Amino acid sequence: MVVALIIACEVGFWVLLALGLGARYLLRRRRTSVVLLLCEPVLELVLFAVTAWDLKNGAEPGREHGLAALYLGFTVAYGHYTIRWLDGHAAHRLAGGPPPAKPPRYGMPRARHEGALWLRTLLAAAVAGALLQGAVWYVGDGGDVSSLRSFQWTALRVAALHGVIALTYLFWPKKAPKGASAPGAGTFAQTPTGTRLEGTRFEKAPGTARPATTEPQTNDGTAARRTRRSA
Repeated sequence: MVVALIIACEVGFWVLLALGLGARYLLRRRRTSVVLLLCEPVLELVLFAVTAWDLKNGAEPGREHGLAALYLGFTVAYGHYTIRWLDGHAAHRLAGGPPPAKPPRYGMPRARHEGALWLRTLLAAAVAGALLQGAVWYVGDGGDVSSLRSFQWTALRVAALHGVIALTYLFWPKKAPKGASAPGAGTFAQTPTGTRLEGTRFEKAPGTARPATTEPQTNDGTAARRTRRSA
């Protein structure tokens, strides 16, 4: 029953999210959208209550209870982040809003981005571990809690592995490929003198005439011959 409820909660999460975004950007019903999106945490509360009720009725702690704890931890840490990410894409595609900003790909900005994601994973592991520890205390010495302990170690290993991956971006930052333009580069601007800015180089724009000079153009040799002839 717990496994079926986990699947139902996952399906319900995406259904409510799709309905909420559709009501906001297609039907222009913002209040309805808010109500639908606020129903998302209710699914997690129902899952938590059913899992606790199952253990209270004497069910042997098993993998389904560990999966429920991991699912709750993930939704707490990444649920709002996922909704906000999809909301930005829906606003762009359905309401003509600006395209959502893409995450950085190179250098220290990418390292900070990966570090922020790791903090979310750490929060998910902490929530899952706390729920599992509460289940261990609830069951007490009268039941087998090895499965719950196993899922606690699973949560810790996932957080540790993600942390190692995030550190690689800090100590070995990913460099932009050669020839890639820096942010804001590659734009062209016509200048009063007929030049344009291309990346970091100035180039003469094609078809631009050379600016006229204000100084008189003289030919010293021609002027000297004319003087001798007149003499």
